[in-house]
Amino acid sequence: MCPITRLILDKPDGPVPRGIRKDGPALLSYGFRPFFLLGGLFAALAMGLWLIALTGGLAPGGSYGASHWHAHEMLFGFAPAILAGFMLTAIPNWTGRLPVAGRPLALLLALWIAGRLVMLDPDRLGLTPSALVDGAFLPALLFVAFREIAAGRKWRDLKILAGLLALSAANILFHRAMAAGEHPELAMKLAISAYTLLVMLIGGRIVPSFTRNYMAKDGRSDHPSPFGRFDAVAILFGLLALFGWILAPAAFLTAILATLAAGLHLVRLMRWKGWAVRGEKLLFVLHAAYLFVPLGLAGIALGAIGLVDDGFVLHVLTVGAISTMMLAVMTRASRGHTGRTLAASGLTRLSYGLLFAAAVLRPLAALADDAQMPLLMLAGGCFGLAFLLFGLEHAPMLATRRAG
Repeated sequence: MCPITRLILDKPDGPVPRGIRKDGPALLSYGFRPFFLLGGLFAALAMGLWLIALTGGLAPGGSYGASHWHAHEMLFGFAPAILAGFMLTAIPNWTGRLPVAGRPLALLLALWIAGRLVMLDPDRLGLTPSALVDGAFLPALLFVAFREIAAGRKWRDLKILAGLLALSAANILFHRAMAAGEHPELAMKLAISAYTLLVMLIGGRIVPSFTRNYMAKDGRSDHPSPFGRFDAVAILFGLLALFGWILAPAAFLTAILATLAAGLHLVRLMRWKGWAVRGEKLLFVLHAAYLFVPLGLAGIALGAIGLVDDGFVLHVLTVGAISTMMLAVMTRASRGHTGRTLAASGLTRLSYGLLFAAAVLRPLAALADDAQMPLLMLAGGCFGLAFLLFGLEHAPMLATRRAG
């Protein structure tokens, strides 16, 4: 049986305590460990290479061009690693099954690393072989996630896999556009929309849940509103607005849908009562990160009537809604699942501040003229440093056994 087939089909022999593996390296005992650590460090490295490319010092990506390499590696390199870390950790909680660990996890990780290596210079291996190598990771993750959810009979959680399916298709479209000498705008928008939808779905699951638990410990009864029809309507309008952004970004209907969606998601965020946990930074940051969802939807509405360009909207969603939510989840999950205290250290708070600064500065750079390059460099530096700090602080936690 080939390694990939074994990765997809292998099943545990019986129930095992969640993620407690003693027969291999700690780094491979749970999905969040290698993917959060290497994904975070890769974000810092890739951003550093992009900033050097902006000064003319390097040209990563070969014939793809440094700009398209940067877009690809943020959307299909860094972000899928963090998504994989989350899904491979969350799915066992949903299904009660043994997490993917050890050799199967190492094989998934190897697929992701291979993609990063070939994309540095896809011409060396050839554009088609490089696309095949890079394109293998997301479908493999999709199959593994489907296997676990189906085996656990948690059918309602299959909707999360729609995002992975869309990302797999978007990556194929990206490579196809590059091979044809076209701009990969459609692929980029599809990927960004898939991540944003996942933030809406997953954020709507974890943010009010964590907030409710925290407030219950304080003896408060004014809990966040549970998921209901209002949330479903907000997500539906958000999805319609994203479809409008992909298919008809300058249409008046897109402006209307995006405006309604922005208002609904702002109200949704307020219903989670984030102000009640503002003193608990590891939790409050999840609320602050979600704020970029309605801001991004508002950006789509402004773009539809010509007030901002796609670069502004794109970076509100990518640096704001997607990256800040990812860092918020990474820090909380890394501490919680390794037995550490759920409290944000000074370095963690600094990384939050740097990334939120990048989320503001990068969209502003799209509106600037003479100040565009300084803003780009400053935003990129803040972004890279935020994830570098995450890697440096959390590497000892992620690479060693659980503390308690």
